[in-house]
Amino acid sequence: MLEQYQLLDILREGIWVTIKIGGPILIASMAIGVIIAIFQAATQIHEQSISFIPKLILIVVFLLIGGNWMLNTMQDFTRMIFLQMIG
Repeated sequence: MLEQYQLLDILREGIWVTIKIGGPILIASMAIGVIIAIFQAATQIHEQSISFIPKLILIVVFLLIGGNWMLNTMQDFTRMIFLQMIG
């Protein structure tokens, strides 16, 4: 049975893994959103797809480039959880 300090370590590690995996994608999509919002304000073009499509393309590129690393990070975290449950 897991003790309380082990559960807190797993929780802290889970939050850290979430930040490592989701952080770069969120920051990049927010940055592209701000750039497009400035462009839309300057040109007064208010079309929703102008903001959506570049973000979608950016996220797909991020997943193609970093997907393997993200998967390995999640596998390591899951493996660590199961090893702590066994031992």
